[in-house]
Amino acid sequence: MRQFIVVGLGRFGTSVATTLANKEHDVLAIDIDEEKVQEISNQVTHAVQADATSEETLQKLGVDEFDIAIVAIGSNIHGNILATLVLKELGVSHVVVKAQDNLHGKLLSKVGADKVVYPERDMGARVANNLVSANVLDYIELAPNYSIAELIASDKLTGKSLKELDLRSKFGVNVLAIKSNDDVNVSPEAEAVINANDVLVVMGQEKGLSQLKHY
Repeated sequence: MRQFIVVGLGRFGTSVATTLANKEHDVLAIDIDEEKVQEISNQVTHAVQADATSEETLQKLGVDEFDIAIVAIGSNIHGNILATLVLKELGVSHVVVKAQDNLHGKLLSKVGADKVVYPERDMGARVANNLVSANVLDYIELAPNYSIAELIASDKLTGKSLKELDLRSKFGVNVLAIKSNDDVNVSPEAEAVINANDVLVVMGQEKGLSQLKHY
């Protein structure tokens, strides 16, 4: 069981904290708003009303004993950056921070953030990709111009094996898995045949994924 700190209990922070707690991890939730702390207190291991930008306060909470910290402070950019800096200085080995935009993300990286996430931007991209392509179930950006997508197999794909389709050669994408109803074929072999209504989990560059979506 890993130990997590979640700083900032807005929608994103609360979702992260409760999800980790539901997976039976030790979660310390921190927010300066007493009402938010009270709301989550029965759902996580510990919930504390505190100023996460105070080095003395975080030191007393023993944050250096935790594996990962997630800084989910949203509107207060100064507090977001300062909390990140303090957590790193106190010895938290891995700090994940929510950023509002690329400039904010660059600043966070410079003060020591190990990973920067953009939940609003990423969710927007997923929703947009799902809307523009009816056969796209989900979409995750791994890096600029490189993503994973879940696609419902088109008529052109059904009844053929991966070897016959040769999607890597045609579109530069790799098939990571094939979902057939409740069955999932992870790392399918070349002889695997795609059936009607199968869902393909594919990874590749944007150009190739876009071409496959409309194939």
